[in-house]
Amino acid sequence: LVYEDQSLTYAQLNTQANRLAHHLIDQGVRPDDNVVTLLERSPVLVIAELAILKAGATYVPLDPQSLSTRQYWTITDCAARLVLADTAPDPDLEFPVPVLVLNDETIETLPSAEPTSCHRNSDDLAYVMYTSGSTGTPKGVLVPHRAISRLVVNSGFAALDADDRVAFAANPAFDASTFEVWAPLLNGGTLVVIDRDTVRSPSTFVDTLQLAQIDVMWLTVGLFNEFADALAPMLHQLKTLIIGGDVLDPIFIDRILNDHPPQRLLNGYGPTETTTFATTFVVHTLTEGTTRIPIGRPIANTRIYLLDAYGQPVPLGAVGEIYIGGAGVARGYLNRPDLTAERFLADPFVDKPDAKM
Repeated sequence: LVYEDQSLTYAQLNTQANRLAHHLIDQGVRPDDNVVTLLERSPVLVIAELAILKAGATYVPLDPQSLSTRQYWTITDCAARLVLADTAPDPDLEFPVPVLVLNDETIETLPSAEPTSCHRNSDDLAYVMYTSGSTGTPKGVLVPHRAISRLVVNSGFAALDADDRVAFAANPAFDASTFEVWAPLLNGGTLVVIDRDTVRSPSTFVDTLQLAQIDVMWLTVGLFNEFADALAPMLHQLKTLIIGGDVLDPIFIDRILNDHPPQRLLNGYGPTETTTFATTFVVHTLTEGTTRIPIGRPIANTRIYLLDAYGQPVPLGAVGEIYIGGAGVARGYLNRPDLTAERFLADPFVDKPDAKM
C-alpha cells in the first residue's frame, strides 16, 4: 500500500488492520453489523475496510463530501453499529450512532494477531454500496464476498500479478473502488492511493501516475474525456486502462488509440447490483465512422442473457433486454424486499435453485 512518501508492506498492513479489528470488536462490533466509513481516500480507509471485514462485519462507504443529510439518512437506513471518521463530526449533526475518529494512538497497543472470533463464507456480506438516488430513494446494494472475488480473481479481463501497481482514485462510495482496492490486494500487487485534491488537478494527477509507475487504472468516461489530453504522455505506461460508467465517446477513444495507446484498453460495463463490471470489450482499433463501442462479453463467472418481454432468449439480430447472472449478482437491496423481489429474479437457465439474475 503506497501513498505519497508512505508505504506499507503486506505484513504491516495486516498488522494495522488486525489491531483496528480488535478495537472494533472491543467497541461492540459483531459479525453482520454494518460499519460506516466516513473517510477520505487514504491508507486509513483501506486499513479500515480490511479491519471491518476481519471483525466479521460489513463496511458501508460514504463520501465525506456528501451532504450531511445524506450521511445521516444512510447511517440510519443501514442501522450502523459504528461510524469511522477522519475527524469528529459537527456536533449539530447528532449522528444516531457512536463515531470513532481514527487517530487514536491506543490502537497501537492492541493485539496484532488475527481475530479468531468469527468465521465467514463467500455468501456473507462484504459491503453495502448505496446508489446515487438520482432516480429516487438511494438503494443499499448488498454485496457478498464471492462477488468481489469473482471481480478480481481469475476474472478473464484483467490478469493482475505482484508486479502491477493499481491506482485507487475513485470515490470510495462508488463501486469502481471495489476493483481498485481489492484487485491489487488479492493478487499480491501494489495499491497506490491517490487523494481527492490530486485527482482534481490534471497536471498533478498525471505527474503522480508517472512517479508512482501506475500500470493499471480505471477511469469514468467523464473524467477520461476531461483529462484525455493531459493523460496522453503517460498512457503508454499502462498495461490496462479500463473506462466505464457511461457510453464511451468514439472521438476520444480514437484519438488516444492513434496517438498514445495504452497496451490494453477496455470498455467496462455493469451496474452496482452486479459488482462493478459484468462485461468488458477490448478496443483495438476503430473504423472510420464508428458511432458506438460495444460493451463486449461477460467476464468470468458471469452470465448475460438477452430476453424478450416473456423472459425468453431473443434470436440473433433481435432486440432484447439485458439480464445479468452469475457470482457477481448482489443479494438484493437493504430494507427493500419489494424492490428486491422485482429486480432480483430467479435464474431459470442454470441448475441451481437459489441462482438470481
